[in-house]
Amino acid sequence: MTGVDTGRRGRVLALAQLANSVGDGAFYACSALFFIRVVGLSPAQVGIALTVGWSTGILAGVPAGQMADRYGARRMTGLFAVATAAALSGFLVIRSFPLFVLLACGYAVCQAGLTASRQALLVGLIEPARRTAVRARLQSVSNAGLAAGAGLGALVLWADTRPAYLSAFALDAVSFLAAALLVRRLPEAAAPAPSGPEPGRLTVLRDRPYALITLLNAVMCLNMPLLSLALPLWIAERTDAPAPMGAVVLTVNMLCVVLWQVRVARRVTDPGTAARASGHAGWVLLVACGAYAVSGMVGGAWLASAVLLAAALVQVFGEMVQAASGWEVGFTLARPDRQGQYQGFFGMAPQLARMLGPALLTSLLLGWGTPGWLVLGGLFVVAGLAMRPAVRFAEHRRVAAGVRIPAPAPGSTGPDVSSTTSRGDG
Repeated sequence: MTGVDTGRRGRVLALAQLANSVGDGAFYACSALFFIRVVGLSPAQVGIALTVGWSTGILAGVPAGQMADRYGARRMTGLFAVATAAALSGFLVIRSFPLFVLLACGYAVCQAGLTASRQALLVGLIEPARRTAVRARLQSVSNAGLAAGAGLGALVLWADTRPAYLSAFALDAVSFLAAALLVRRLPEAAAPAPSGPEPGRLTVLRDRPYALITLLNAVMCLNMPLLSLALPLWIAERTDAPAPMGAVVLTVNMLCVVLWQVRVARRVTDPGTAARASGHAGWVLLVACGAYAVSGMVGGAWLASAVLLAAALVQVFGEMVQAASGWEVGFTLARPDRQGQYQGFFGMAPQLARMLGPALLTSLLLGWGTPGWLVLGGLFVVAGLAMRPAVRFAEHRRVAAGVRIPAPAPGSTGPDVSSTTSRGDG
């Protein structure tokens, strides 16, 4: 695979990511009011349906990823994108609660399958030394698209009319169709030869080291519902800052990821550097939690806002480091011939954080105040530091089982993961 091939494939993947992230940005901005004002559901019904839907999506990740392994990652990426567009189109006409729940489950399953197959496609088309860098570029592009889509969603909310809401959902459906067409320009990812003993079809469910890494990554992913849900509530109820500061912090976060995610990810080149980066991210997120706690102690809107912005800048740096670490271990420590199901399993981490995070974070932060922030920061530190022994455990198990692990990129400062049993530094 040449550098030209990698560059072209990376650009196509980025364009596909950009296409559906613009639609998703509009969806996220106005979906709640669409379901209430257009579909005619109560807020409680919307909450129940989405909780059931995303729970179903979590369970579907591994089987959907296995389909990518069996039928081809590119083919399944396109099919799941089309199926997501169909589910979104269904929201335009469904008006009963039971059908809405079924459709929400279908949408979540399609999204889980799309995430798993798209990650498997990236692994199959991009050489190991470039995967985290390409994934970082996709994240940067995705945030840019989400920001643009959120702007469109804001216009929909401003108009607050049925045609405007319907247009936003139609745009999201079309964006997934555009992504499916773009993916067709890519070659099918070649299926690698078996990399170790075949213990059964759902190999990932018996891979305890990988499950441990996924669990630790889920704890680190609590920074996602922190930013989108818990922090706006904290700002409104516990600080003197104006309520719109929640949106300002979110915007700052997205812009920083667009500008610096690729640069931050360059330092993560193998599982060793990823494990160390996870520990660093834990400490950085602890500092951010401390700063957020201070924002509730200072008086005055301007000072509280300044502290919040400083905390947001610290948090986004920790978030970018943690994301690069997660991508690297998620890609490299998966079995090469089972990337679909492994990526489907690893994708459960952010989904678990989104599902369990709201209740946990609101109880900690709004219920406990400053001690809650310190407990949350402590969780980040413990999970980040635990990633190093967890990665070493996974590497040793793979070497013992005869599973091939890609060698680190040239010039890497991390351990040689092709012979980790002889290294003790991790």
